[in-house]
Amino acid sequence: MEEDGDVCVLIPTLNEAETIGDVIEGLQAVGLDNILVIDGDSADDTVEIAESAGATVIVQSGSGKGQAVREALDHIDSKYLLMLDGDGTYDPAQAERLLEPLRSGEADHVVGNRFADMESGAMTRLNKVGNKLFNAVFRRVHGEDHGDILSGYRAFTRESFDRMHLTAAGFGIETEIAVECVKRGLDVAVVPITYRARPAESDPNLSPIADGGRILLTLYSLAKTTNPLFYFGSIGAVIFGGGVLVGGYVGVEFFTQGVSHEILAVVATLGLLLGGQLILFGFLADMLASLHRERLRRLDEIDDRLEDLE
Repeated sequence: MEEDGDVCVLIPTLNEAETIGDVIEGLQAVGLDNILVIDGDSADDTVEIAESAGATVIVQSGSGKGQAVREALDHIDSKYLLMLDGDGTYDPAQAERLLEPLRSGEADHVVGNRFADMESGAMTRLNKVGNKLFNAVFRRVHGEDHGDILSGYRAFTRESFDRMHLTAAGFGIETEIAVECVKRGLDVAVVPITYRARPAESDPNLSPIADGGRILLTLYSLAKTTNPLFYFGSIGAVIFGGGVLVGGYVGVEFFTQGVSHEILAVVATLGLLLGGQLILFGFLADMLASLHRERLRRLDEIDDRLEDLE
């Protein structure tokens, strides 16, 4: 395969000395020589190995995968970007699977689905359960199925990435990208990939419990812009339900025992009012979000027409 000058490969790394060399050589073998490694100040020989293998290496100014991705984009002007981890779990030979939907105009963003071909031992049972939970929550809350929202093997156009507003610092970046794709109305394609077991010498950078909790919180918090009815409605429903329970207790105590609980009655009333208002606000916010998405869609159509005229 000849060198592809329209593609820049982005590899965020942190202590990947055991695998980064093989990853870079695998990409070069399929004609992808424009490789940018953005390193999170590794304590091992990751930087030296990557540079000797022919990659451009930048040590990020901050920390976290999300910050690394955003910072790296300041150094990239290629039309297409391919992103993968440097831990050897993704097969560089499958890069064309992710790039083809971009070149054909089928998609703005492509996700490699790890669950299509996962090698034995590539993911622990806890991680499998967590990933399936996150994907189910994403489908329910944000209304689309991206197959594997936490996949680190992705390809996207530079134009689509510039339209996203990303703030996540760590591993929540994949989740935020998925939500931004929904929010911006980007076309997303899901392609099958092979997910390999991490080499025994390579230590994982992901904490299943801590990072999993952050990802779940990110999924929920971002719902206020893509599905405000769910976000505000769920909070309102909990508060309203609490008001109903407290009010029921006050009523039972008053009619059966003749005991009045004035303070609890006030709490129940406030819960019913606040919960009801949040649910109503969720409906109104959902209408505004729908109008906003329609406006963005029309603005994108106008931009496309202006580009065609040019």
